[in-house]
Amino acid sequence: MFEFDISEVLNVYDLLLTLLYWIVMLVLAGICMAIFEKFTPYNDKEELLKGNVAVASQFAGKLIGLGIITESSIAHNLSIWSASIWIFIGFLLMIAGYYLFEWITPFKAEEEIKKNNIAVGLVAASVSIFIGFAVAGSIT
Repeated sequence: MFEFDISEVLNVYDLLLTLLYWIVMLVLAGICMAIFEKFTPYNDKEELLKGNVAVASQFAGKLIGLGIITESSIAHNLSIWSASIWIFIGFLLMIAGYYLFEWITPFKAEEEIKKNNIAVGLVAASVSIFIGFAVAGSIT
């Protein structure tokens, strides 16, 4: 009969390390998203509660982009601290990309997103996801 011993697959050290990474990365993501909100002329939370789909799209794109960077940072670094530094570097590049997007568009993207222009919100989300992949690919 098939016998399975979970201790062969999972040990307490790995479980605790995973929990530590999870806590640190959630806190770091929360800090990054709170800082990100300071760069927009509107309150994300208020706009989300109003049902602003453009803001929701952009917010989701930021989270996805940051998640991609986070995954790569954890996978390619030996310590939680070096992974955190790479996440912060990626976050700064996402902010730079946000301003670049605002600068190259022939309209005020921030204003369009606040007006619930879903198309602009989706493109802004795509920019964040693109930056996430680009940064993740460069992390070694």
